[in-house]
Amino acid sequence: MVRCQPRIWSLVTSQSLPCAMVVLWALALALAAGLAAARPPNIVLIFADDLGYGDLGSYGHPSSTTPNLDQLAARGLRFTDFYVPVSLCTPSRAALLTGRLPVRTGLYPGVLEPGSRGGLPLEEVTLAEVLAARGYLTGMAGKWHLGVGPEGAFLPPHQGFHRFLGVPYSHDQGPCQNMTCFPPTTPCDGICDQGRVPVPLLANLSVEAQPPWLPGLEAHYVAFARHLMADAQRQGRPFFLYYASHHTHYPQFSGQNFARRSGRGPFGDSLMELDAAVGALITALGDLGLLGETLVIFTADNGPETMRMSHGGCSGLLRCGKGTTFEGGVREPAVAFWPGHISPGVTHELASSLDLLPTLAALAGAPLPNVTLDGVDLSPLLLGTGKSPRQTLFFYPAYPDEIRGVFAVRSGKYKAHFFTQGSAHSDTTADPACHAASPLTAHEPPLLFDLSQDPGENYNLLGCAAQVTPEALQAVKQLELLKAQFDAAMTFSPSQMARGEDPALQVCCRPGCSPWPSCCHCPEPQP
Repeated sequence: MVRCQPRIWSLVTSQSLPCAMVVLWALALALAAGLAAARPPNIVLIFADDLGYGDLGSYGHPSSTTPNLDQLAARGLRFTDFYVPVSLCTPSRAALLTGRLPVRTGLYPGVLEPGSRGGLPLEEVTLAEVLAARGYLTGMAGKWHLGVGPEGAFLPPHQGFHRFLGVPYSHDQGPCQNMTCFPPTTPCDGICDQGRVPVPLLANLSVEAQPPWLPGLEAHYVAFARHLMADAQRQGRPFFLYYASHHTHYPQFSGQNFARRSGRGPFGDSLMELDAAVGALITALGDLGLLGETLVIFTADNGPETMRMSHGGCSGLLRCGKGTTFEGGVREPAVAFWPGHISPGVTHELASSLDLLPTLAALAGAPLPNVTLDGVDLSPLLLGTGKSPRQTLFFYPAYPDEIRGVFAVRSGKYKAHFFTQGSAHSDTTADPACHAASPLTAHEPPLLFDLSQDPGENYNLLGCAAQVTPEALQAVKQLELLKAQFDAAMTFSPSQMARGEDPALQVCCRPGCSPWPSCCHCPEPQP
């Protein structure tokens, strides 16, 4: 609104109104601008699953069909250096919602399973809880993967979300289903988890379907989102929507309008449906007249699962993918869109998913939780009033420990790898350092890369003693000091994964039925 004032002012003065009237108009405009600034924005946070840095058209992919996301990037602020702290589903999602490294919240090592006893501790303060306390109507659609627990103790309704529609973990953590919704259907061609209950779709704490009809799931989530937006508007309150799509996690699925339509196989079809869902959310905001009052953020949880080859996504020019601390595992596409507040452009400033909680709290005028946060407030960068206060990033592996500490550190343009380890998730690439067969390796001196010139981490600046520069030596000393200080100050919380599993904790629409677990079967009608 503030940016429109000069144009409105010219319209007023061109009509030659008396001076007093002009002053009154100016005061009214200033008051309106002040009220708008005081009104917290609606927030739509879209989180893709296993999406690579190079998967979107706006990030260089030559054949992805992502017109809505590309338009969002063109009209918003596109990040080139946006990171997650761990390249795995559960810890990445914990970091997003708490602004804290997963080792602080106990969400390590690996990921939570359907029968895990642990989950995101209830004493942790989530972004939803921060915003709910500010008066927001909060809702989540999609993949949770932060624990179920006894009686659903760890599910979103107990973590600050007023409404929840989604699956409590990854859709491959149960028997496979058909992936498309018109003949001939495409059967699941991977190895999903057998011997577990079918994947449940929950509405708050109740089972709506088990398993849900996957090809209709994204449309169901979009309808949920529309209702949340409209209800918040009717109630005269802001809303927070956390839209955690299952796309593009393997095995991919898509609805009738997308299956076999992308030209990039099942992965491209699911990406195409994700893009359409983003477009539908933007359209819903426009229909409600809320575009100028809503901040939309898009990013993803970790890099691509390259072991799936063409079914697994693309890191672009970055090295490796999911499960590693190389750039392809931890650097993600990210866009912030807020018409009239965020100027279109591209930023090379450092940013992290950890920063979203303090940033959104600042924009909403909400107090921060009284805990140690690992995120910083990026609102000056978003609003064009300053730069990112973030100068350093620390990266943990999927299976961290206090002895080794962080595996990699980035400060400014330099990144050092003190330890590296491949991952099965990043198998099949041409680079053997990515593969599961690449063992845990300590590097002394560390591997050092200048990411401003070498984002693909191809040229170790300390690899040839005869060519090591004084600048590189100074950079590695600084990074070694940062790691030592950070590791010394970090205290790991007890691991939630170490609490083990109990098959009885798996969600079942028919408690006590037999034969277990296949009897937990209450599917919704297929269209």
